[in-house]
Amino acid sequence: MWCMAISERPLFESIEGLPGTGKSTVAPLLAEARQAVLVPTVPPFYQPLRRELDPYENADARMCFFLSALFTASDQIRRYLDAGIPVVVESYFARCLTTHSVFGAKLEVALPDDLPQPVTYQLVCEPGERLKRLAERDKQMTRWDVLGEQHADQLAIAYRRFPIHQVDTTTGTPDEAVRTILSFNVTGANRVNH
Repeated sequence: MWCMAISERPLFESIEGLPGTGKSTVAPLLAEARQAVLVPTVPPFYQPLRRELDPYENADARMCFFLSALFTASDQIRRYLDAGIPVVVESYFARCLTTHSVFGAKLEVALPDDLPQPVTYQLVCEPGERLKRLAERDKQMTRWDVLGEQHADQLAIAYRRFPIHQVDTTTGTPDEAVRTILSFNVTGANRVNH
């Protein structure tokens, strides 16, 4: 069976960061710029259960839910990459592991070595601007959103355990953030493990 050379493998990229940094705006713009597929890491059929789970307070149960969604999405991501199609996601395992450890989850998770590994970008934003953006949203905050805001500094620091390129979105437009990402030299990066 013919196998793609490492340098020819399609790019897999993840946009990470705190709420209000621009993930949901930048991710589709990056996918468009890369001519990539934007894969939801919480697949649509998980969303009703997510709404049912949000009122509960068990961080380990919530973490298991998101891990299940991510493993399901990773199968789809792998199929695209194997077909030579680049992929962009808004959040991946880094967000799940980071947020739930800060939320108090006690589960220890060892991820399989053969998971698709993205080039990861952490969007960062000055706290005052980020909070202003959140205030302008027409979205009700869950108890988990509130908990995340109470621990925003810890969450931002916890991302540092992952190999990440930081992109500041405080003053620039979403298009400028995408141009910054496109300027990174990701040739030869660990795009996907087989």
